[in-house]
Amino acid sequence: MKKTWLILPAIALFSLHACQQNKNNAGQESTENTVKLTSPEFDPDSAYAYAKAQVDFGPRIPSTDAHAKCAAYLEQKLNSFGAKVTIQKTEVKTYDGKSHTLKNIVAVFDPEKKQRVLVTAHWDARPFSDQDPDLDMRNKPFEAANDGASGVAVILEMARQIQKSKPEVGVDFILWDIEDYGKANDTSPNETTWCLGSQYWAKNPHIAGYKAMYGINLDMVGGSNAQFTQDEVSRKYATNVVNKIWNVGNEIGYGSYFINVPSGNIIDDHFWMNQAGIPTADIIHYSDNSGFYVNWHTQLDNMNNIDRNTLKAVGQTVLETIYREKTQ
Repeated sequence: MKKTWLILPAIALFSLHACQQNKNNAGQESTENTVKLTSPEFDPDSAYAYAKAQVDFGPRIPSTDAHAKCAAYLEQKLNSFGAKVTIQKTEVKTYDGKSHTLKNIVAVFDPEKKQRVLVTAHWDARPFSDQDPDLDMRNKPFEAANDGASGVAVILEMARQIQKSKPEVGVDFILWDIEDYGKANDTSPNETTWCLGSQYWAKNPHIAGYKAMYGINLDMVGGSNAQFTQDEVSRKYATNVVNKIWNVGNEIGYGSYFINVPSGNIIDDHFWMNQAGIPTADIIHYSDNSGFYVNWHTQLDNMNNIDRNTLKAVGQTVLETIYREKTQ
């Protein structure tokens, strides 16, 4: 996915942090004291541990030992939560001419249920920190704690909760592979060097004729003081889904994260999900003013910069959105 790196001045970041912290505290108080949740309680400590477990394998770069070991771990964890897990494999070439085995990890809960929600995130790591301020570090791999592990961690904790208490609708999870191995400044139509896993799935769904009521893609959902704006692709293809999620987030006390602000065009996995006929919203740390997550594609995208409060805000909001769905 093509992303332009912008850095806020330090003083602006400090002011934003103070403002956000006040809002976050207020939001948490509101959730705990005034809102009765339909969904089970999302455990941010558990999600944090799942993020760390992925990072501990090393950068999950395609065709590496860390990538293979993490794939086995993710499959095992989802199986342990009672999901029906399959691995969608294919051979792909990345923009640099290298061949890799792509592994989309698909987990299905209650396959007999006709009404379904699809939640996704990418699990691979970008091979190089090409946005690092230190030019000498730009060819080095990085932990990809937020840009990769955080969305998967939220999904794992959601799956753990779903095993214990089922929503009325069926839930599918897909962990996309080789999302983040794209060409910087890709000028091709729809930036097709990125999002290889979701591109492949859009043409080859895990179930022929697969349908879901809607989809939710998670990307960079663990950074401090995150702001999730409403990107153009989500608004174009899935306006009702965006409104549903952001309204729930604001209602249950996370309005400082789910801000009702439109933002520009982003080609992320949700683009290809929408092309496959699943109206999908992207929850991604981005705003037109500040750009993407401040440590995006740098050496500082590590576990020291993962915030349990953000994991909680996203995980609880998505769970609550799903658990409010009623079958017809």
